[in-house]
Amino acid sequence: MRGEAVDCDDPGQQAFRGKPHAWPVNAPASANVGLSSAEAAARLRGDGPNALPAPRRRSLLRIGLRVVAEPMVLLLVIASAVYFALGDAGEASLLAGSVVVVIGMTLYQEQRAERALQALRQLGSPRAHVVRDGVPGLIAACEVVVGDVIVLDEGDRVPADASLIEGVALQADESLLTGESAPVDKEPGGATVHAHTLVVRGHGRAVVTAVGADTAVGRIGASLRELHPEPTPLQREMRGVVLLFALLGLASCIVMTVAYGITRDDWPAAALAGITLAIANIPEEFPVVLTVFLAAGAWRLAQQHALVRRSAAIETLGAVTVLCTDKTGTLTRNRMAVATLVPGLTADANGAKDALLRLATLACPVVSRDPMDLALKDANAHVDNPVLPHVHEYPLSRALPVTGHVWALGNDERLLSCKGAPEAVARICSLSERERRVALATAASLAARGLRVLAVASSRLDSPAPDAFPASLEATRLQWEGLVAFADPLRDGVPEAVADARAAGIRVIMLTGDHAETARAIACEAGLDVSRACAGSELDDAGTDGLARIAEQTQVFARVRPEQKLRLVQSLKQRGEIVGMTGDGVNDAPALMAAHVGIAMGERGTDVAREAAAIVLLDDDFVTIVRTIRMGRTIYDNIRRAMRYILAVHVPITGLALLPLFMGGPLLLLPLHVVFLELIIDPACAFVFEREPPEENVMRRPPRGLGAKLLSWREMLHSLSTGLAMLGVIASVHVLTARQDLAEDQVRALTFSALVAGNLSLIALYRTGNTLWETLRSRNPAFWVVAASSLVLLMLVTFLPALAPYFRFAPPPWPLWLMALGLPAAVAAWLHLVRPEHAPRAQTRSFELG
Repeated sequence: MRGEAVDCDDPGQQAFRGKPHAWPVNAPASANVGLSSAEAAARLRGDGPNALPAPRRRSLLRIGLRVVAEPMVLLLVIASAVYFALGDAGEASLLAGSVVVVIGMTLYQEQRAERALQALRQLGSPRAHVVRDGVPGLIAACEVVVGDVIVLDEGDRVPADASLIEGVALQADESLLTGESAPVDKEPGGATVHAHTLVVRGHGRAVVTAVGADTAVGRIGASLRELHPEPTPLQREMRGVVLLFALLGLASCIVMTVAYGITRDDWPAAALAGITLAIANIPEEFPVVLTVFLAAGAWRLAQQHALVRRSAAIETLGAVTVLCTDKTGTLTRNRMAVATLVPGLTADANGAKDALLRLATLACPVVSRDPMDLALKDANAHVDNPVLPHVHEYPLSRALPVTGHVWALGNDERLLSCKGAPEAVARICSLSERERRVALATAASLAARGLRVLAVASSRLDSPAPDAFPASLEATRLQWEGLVAFADPLRDGVPEAVADARAAGIRVIMLTGDHAETARAIACEAGLDVSRACAGSELDDAGTDGLARIAEQTQVFARVRPEQKLRLVQSLKQRGEIVGMTGDGVNDAPALMAAHVGIAMGERGTDVAREAAAIVLLDDDFVTIVRTIRMGRTIYDNIRRAMRYILAVHVPITGLALLPLFMGGPLLLLPLHVVFLELIIDPACAFVFEREPPEENVMRRPPRGLGAKLLSWREMLHSLSTGLAMLGVIASVHVLTARQDLAEDQVRALTFSALVAGNLSLIALYRTGNTLWETLRSRNPAFWVVAASSLVLLMLVTFLPALAPYFRFAPPPWPLWLMALGLPAAVAAWLHLVRPEHAPRAQTRSFELG
């Protein structure tokens, strides 16, 4: 079934090699057989994967060169050169070694984010339906080879250039190649379907003629690879914050250097003071936080069966106020089974039921992935039915939701069997008004039990010409055969997930094409408000104002068409709602794109829906949607925690660098000290806050505003004031120890120890938890690893004679050292008690429609 496993994103295999094919294009003798697995694997090895040339992965060397060009690293190199110029080779060597450590940490963080993104790309790679060894199966599109027989259905993206050998009413959207929006009809026997185009109607089979760079799209792929996504609002906001702090850091560096040089007449020391202040103020943690958190967060969401295709979705998840969801397969299991058969207009003997089941099965396509078609074929498997040739198909249409198939019985006689919505089938059958009322009442009673109901009809076609068929189903004399009801139970955990969404201020709306009574029964079981269920026909008659009122008052919509879903989404957006929308079909794509967060079904969804959506559910489960919103809120909250910590922690570092300028005395903070602090700050940002568990109230607070700033001015001022409070206690430790009978290096060691303790205390202060005890006991091993390793390193550089001189430290008395550690921790505990808020607050919703 499956060829040799291939990493489609391997840079060594990114492009099809472009050499002449050694394989005959028309290799398969039959569309029902296809290639053998062994032959497909050989072709894959020989030709390479079916993938377009793409940018290479960033190697360690490329990442390293970019890291070396970072301002902070360059400043450390300059500081090391200054030490060498002053004749302090030991200090210079240690500082140069610290540069290597900083580069190593950055490389690890970058590679971690790169691996997460790479894994997401592989999860989101397109798939293809092929026939291998005579059996249809699903493989990665990159494994398609020349000669493969591919199966195409409505909504599929064509994986490679191929020649159509079978097809029914197949149309393809080739706008990617031609720019023409109108779909193109494709007829079997020579028509080519091109890679990356979309099948918008019909179905068929085709034999692959070209893959990779040899396809029509591959030949113009260079221009496609130049397209780059625009930065998200969060990225733009982050760039503004980085620019602001970079300018402030540069200005303070210049002021520090000039002021220190003039007042002390020691320009080498002034240069070191300025460099130290610049290193302390460079906002290099901000982009690290955004890159690592979004990449790691998207990977965590993928592990929860939600594939994030656009990072902006993570920003928007926490703002969703209305969640529009499908019923079948999302709220329910989508594991259909035939539950009830009602032959004719009343229940009858088993023979009539078997006949109805057989006719319903004959109304299914030869090859289908529809769950109801599969349920019918499973139920009919025990009956020994003769194999009939399939000769014609009447596809489903918007005007008539009924599908029909014609089978040859012999002697120019044909059997037409069709199935569809009961009201639509009843309309085209030869029923009296009374019979129609009875049939529809029976269908409604079945639907009221939560069953999905299809009606079946048939007709005998006598045609003098083998290929002459009525133009439409309405033109045939159809006989009502009965009703087939299917059971599709609710998924586990759906009522609890609906309750969680409601507690989080999110209104859940169910949109389904099913009968109103079926929709109402499932909605009631799921915990939705079923006091009013609206039919799609009501939406057609409603104007703009009426639609807005319906959207505000209704949670259950039945018999809804895709274009009506789009109107509902637009109406909800105009009312100021932030809309999440699920979908799986070709016609769902406009609604998915119009919603703030489009969520496509990964298992049963079409390629069109998946590409239109920002998030793809890998398990099609509603519970996963609510879980994704919970994780999205947590990721956003953790980004905010890290940002507030970064703002706060830079205040005491900057203040300590400036303290000698205002109080006199030698420099307290040297470049090597800042490097030590960065060994705490960077892991705290990249590991501790990224792993913080959600607040207990994360799903019990209203959604945040879509246009709300990452940090409000109030929150920024609060973080800066927290940093000032920590600076005050560190400065107090410095003043108290300076008045003791201690050496200068001992005072510096105690002051720096207080700074490290203050740093760790700020990490704890901005972690999860409404009380100090909750914060300390909330599960996050990364915090304790960072805290323990930081204190061990601090002890080594403070008390170990081999290391202390490089930091200009001398071992202080133990009681004073413990005091230097304890005072910042005590102040942090006090700040934890008096702070006005802890959990990220629900900001007022404000946004722009678009």
